[in-house]
Amino acid sequence: MLENYLKIAFRNLTRNKAYSAINIIGLSIGLAAAMLIMLYTKDEVSYDRFHANNPLIYRITSQNITPAGVPDHKQPYTGLFPGPKFHAGVPEIKAFVRYRENHRDMKQGNEVNSQSVYFADTSFFSVFTFPLLSGNPKTALQNPHSVVISEEIAEKNFGTTNAVGKTLFFKEDDKFEPHTVTAVAKKCPQNSSIKFDVLMPMLVKPEEMANNENWFSVFMNTFVVLSPNANLNAVEAKMNQVYLADAQEAIKLITKKFGNQDLTQYALQPFTDMHLSQELPASNGLVDESNPTFSYILSGIALFILLIACINFVNLTVARSLKRAKEIGVRKVVGGARVQLIIQFLGESFILCFAAFALALILIELALPTFNQLANKALALSYLFDTQLVIGYVALFIVTSLLSGFYPALILSGYNPVQTLYSRFNLSGKNYLQKSLVVLQFSLASFLIIASLTIYSQFNYLTSKDLGYDDKNLVIVDKSNLTRSEAKLLKEELQKDQNIVDVAPKNGGTWGTVAKINGDTQLSFIYETVNETYLPLFKIPIVQGRNFSKNFPSDSTHSVLVNETFVKKAGWKNPVGQVVDFWLDSTKYNVIGVVKDYHFMALNREIGPQLFTMKPKNQYGKAFIKIRPNTETASLQSIENVFKKLFPLTPYSYQFMDQENIKRYESEAKWKQMVLFGAILTIFISCIGLFGLATLSAERRTKEIGIRKVLGASVTGIVQLLSTDFLKLVSLSFIFAFPAAWYAMSKWLENYPYRINISVWIFLITAFISISIAFLTVSWQSLRAAMINPVRSLRSE
Repeated sequence: MLENYLKIAFRNLTRNKAYSAINIIGLSIGLAAAMLIMLYTKDEVSYDRFHANNPLIYRITSQNITPAGVPDHKQPYTGLFPGPKFHAGVPEIKAFVRYRENHRDMKQGNEVNSQSVYFADTSFFSVFTFPLLSGNPKTALQNPHSVVISEEIAEKNFGTTNAVGKTLFFKEDDKFEPHTVTAVAKKCPQNSSIKFDVLMPMLVKPEEMANNENWFSVFMNTFVVLSPNANLNAVEAKMNQVYLADAQEAIKLITKKFGNQDLTQYALQPFTDMHLSQELPASNGLVDESNPTFSYILSGIALFILLIACINFVNLTVARSLKRAKEIGVRKVVGGARVQLIIQFLGESFILCFAAFALALILIELALPTFNQLANKALALSYLFDTQLVIGYVALFIVTSLLSGFYPALILSGYNPVQTLYSRFNLSGKNYLQKSLVVLQFSLASFLIIASLTIYSQFNYLTSKDLGYDDKNLVIVDKSNLTRSEAKLLKEELQKDQNIVDVAPKNGGTWGTVAKINGDTQLSFIYETVNETYLPLFKIPIVQGRNFSKNFPSDSTHSVLVNETFVKKAGWKNPVGQVVDFWLDSTKYNVIGVVKDYHFMALNREIGPQLFTMKPKNQYGKAFIKIRPNTETASLQSIENVFKKLFPLTPYSYQFMDQENIKRYESEAKWKQMVLFGAILTIFISCIGLFGLATLSAERRTKEIGIRKVLGASVTGIVQLLSTDFLKLVSLSFIFAFPAAWYAMSKWLENYPYRINISVWIFLITAFISISIAFLTVSWQSLRAAMINPVRSLRSE
């Protein structure tokens, strides 16, 4: 019986190669998309779950509580104290490890490179599961001048992974100090928030641990391991008791100096929650922070594509039912039961799905490199054979086969044998389900086209909006701890080249601090260390007061500039002459000018308060070099020569400011491409389904077309006749797609403080694209049918 079913199924599939190919191609694309997204989602939720101590690992987080008792912003960082203090005072905390990132110049032979270096307590390898190729995990970080390196760094510097006992030199206090390799670690897993190539012991001076004001210093991640039966709420309560008791004197001292201050409330975040957390993300030395919205969007796109492929299957199978009507009638007359017919048609569905599944694996292998690039992943085809994923794929295969085959099997097996054998059966009635499925297909496709156009428009807006300063022909050169004298010498040497217009130094990274204004009122702001050439170099205007000037020596010690947002937050009507009292600085600074607001951060963040100082104690971290247009090659060579001449032991690197600004929106660029690919796939699958339906419609109406031609109908008229019904359905899809897309994209745009308005032209272009593609798809087959000689089509009458 089974063998007979299989033979008949294969005969039907091979007899109708075009329709089988359409179904297999459509289903394979849908399955490939769904499998890729399952792979992506599995990777996302698997982050940091490979550690042996899971789920007992937590990260200490903190939240400010205002003097009025109101909770303020949360932050995932701590200072030096919480780890050791809570470990000593809370019995349920069995171990802790502090972890932070820095950059050091690393020397091997005559080569000097800037290297990301991570510092951790000696307990690092007992808290986390990172296997070592060589070395003892218990003692690897005990010696102050020890270093643990990855196998990649070992191969790069020593040509072998057998590097224990070898020496690397790292710059400390302007000298390169030797560090002995005590262990070589395997490459960190792809799904890890902690990824290190160079790991060093965290060295904390006794005087730092003795200074209780360090409770208020926040700059690193701290992780703890709890006992198996620990109550999380009870542990957090004990942590805060330890903090209030130990920091009591420091709180009194700070309050006496600066007035009532925010208190800190500590909490614990599960280690495995960091990767997808939006409130407390994996940052500050941790990597690969993500957004669960990405998984939802990709899953939605994959579901759309798979659903459209299943709709194609249902539509084409039901539409082809007339050709199999007599077969079904004969089977029923000779005693075939309806259950047997359902099994027969479901079997054909499973065979088609199996072929599509095999083709989907090939498509995944071909698409995986591009997908990895877009999704910022390093997934491999071997990941598909994870036990959970295999179970998921089998379930997907079964559900897809049933979803695409059950309804057609139910319809086909229910035909009346008398009507089918006497050719009185007709499926051409209302066909509400078939029409509804076509509408649903193009609704999904139109939705994704609108999403693609909206994301593209927003990305174009972000990358072309006027930032309030000139970022063209501007080269950034990093140099940590750049002194005033070094900055002056660098500028003098560079300006000997006529292609160099000007040079301005600035602090490295983003500094933030708090100061008192208007008496006891506190204000948080971005803190910039610059000189008098910085604002003119960027063409940033002063709207009130004046810029820093060499003619006023006190500018470097007692004067600051603030931006317009700072003035608004401070509530100043006459900002020039106002006083800013820094939290940890006894000097009071006078505001001498107001800088026009400009977008110093990415456009997905609002402009915040910003203050500029020339404070001598603050060191610079980079230099901005303005070059003449069209002199890039010569200017870059000149900059490199001067830099290496002045700082021979410092790694040289450069970036162009305008390119760095565009890099801020890499995420938007990737999602623009992903949604575009999703839209293209949905349109493609919808069109091949529409092509199949148009072909079947033309076949069913062959004699009608012949009669119309004999009676004088034109080819154009026949094409219009055959296409109109389908185009009506496509047009109807806009009624459902447009409101849903407008709502979804409006919500997405709310994430951006600076955003486009969703324009009518986006919907008009979507309608034009959908109708044009549908018309071309249908009219091609309609034209073929209309061109057939009516003598051939009417010969059998």
